[in-house]
Amino acid sequence: MLYHAYELQRSWLSSASAMASIGAEMLTNPANPFGYTGLGPMAASALEVFAHAAAPRGKPAWNIDSVDVGGKTEAVEEATVVNKPFGDLKRFRREGLPEDAPRLLIVAPMSGHYATLLRGTVWRMVESCEVYITDWADAKTVPLHEGAFDLDDYIDYIIEFAQFIHEAAGKRTHMMAVCQPSVPAFAATALMNLHKDPARPASLTMMGGPIDTRCSPTTVNDLAMERPIEWFRQTVIATVPMQHRGAGRRVYPGFLQLAGFMSMNLGSHILSHYEMFKHLTAGDDDSAQLTKDFYDEYRSVCDMTAEFYLQTVEEVFQKHSIPNGTFEHKGEVVDLGKLTDTALLAIEGERDDISGLGQTKAALDLATNLKAADKRYYMAEGAGHYGIFNGSKWRGSIAPVVEEFMAAHGG
Repeated sequence: MLYHAYELQRSWLSSASAMASIGAEMLTNPANPFGYTGLGPMAASALEVFAHAAAPRGKPAWNIDSVDVGGKTEAVEEATVVNKPFGDLKRFRREGLPEDAPRLLIVAPMSGHYATLLRGTVWRMVESCEVYITDWADAKTVPLHEGAFDLDDYIDYIIEFAQFIHEAAGKRTHMMAVCQPSVPAFAATALMNLHKDPARPASLTMMGGPIDTRCSPTTVNDLAMERPIEWFRQTVIATVPMQHRGAGRRVYPGFLQLAGFMSMNLGSHILSHYEMFKHLTAGDDDSAQLTKDFYDEYRSVCDMTAEFYLQTVEEVFQKHSIPNGTFEHKGEVVDLGKLTDTALLAIEGERDDISGLGQTKAALDLATNLKAADKRYYMAEGAGHYGIFNGSKWRGSIAPVVEEFMAAHGG
């Protein structure tokens, strides 16, 4: 019933959004004398803000057509190189990139948002690398006959994608995990080291990841700990309605994840929309568009399979399986002590309110047999969670650290 109620509400809001948009256009029409009064622009701006907030959203486009390198604009080619039921492997390569440029596999989060949330990450790294990224599917679009998808499958996908890149490039690649996938990427890397897989990454960069959530626990961590796993199974898991291709699949809906994140900073979101209203009223469309662009991405959400979500909550946030040394992949204990041939870079944001300070850094201590020279920690001063991989701090301060680390530990 939860998902059906949401779909009904979304239909109502979609109609209301369309009506509000029409109303805003009518009020700003030059032929409408009411638009020249003081109240006209205010009413039009209010309707436009509501129309944007209530509009339905699908999967955003990547829109990475070109990149500026050394004062020259280079075209960027986007391609899907591996297609699988629960996620594709995307490749981005710019013109003029040297043939010996490093290959970078970015493991995007499967945490309610599309991989396009990392558009800024890809855009910056494609300047110096041939970039591959996991483009996870919205679980409600995957038919039931494709089977289940859990944390073990997620790790298998990472390994398979790394092997594909290695085979195509003929040399070891680098890996970057942003937020949630730091755990499965860390486990996948350890397994590939254990099995002497030639495709094991030359370096692994983990950014704002919940390796050990007992360090500086945040509100997100507390919420996962205060309820038993059965509460999550019975309360937040829903069945996909009939109008979607994945009808009947049990999922953790993206709209619940979005509601949770927005409630954490509700005042800031309200203020952002009020500022957008003021920009529109003052005719500052460029500033208003920046806010619209952010929320177009932020409010575009997708569903996770129930088994993946529940296993992640239990193993990562409740049992702390990785730091306790009990994490298993298909019955095999992941021995982090076997990670000896992949350099590790842990990056954290000083003001991260999702993955607290020390949670990602813990990975360096867990790789007990990795040489100290192959470990590095970087704390981005003043950066919040999203500032680690998007925005000016990412582009100007953090990305150069990643590039330097990869160059020092090339495959």
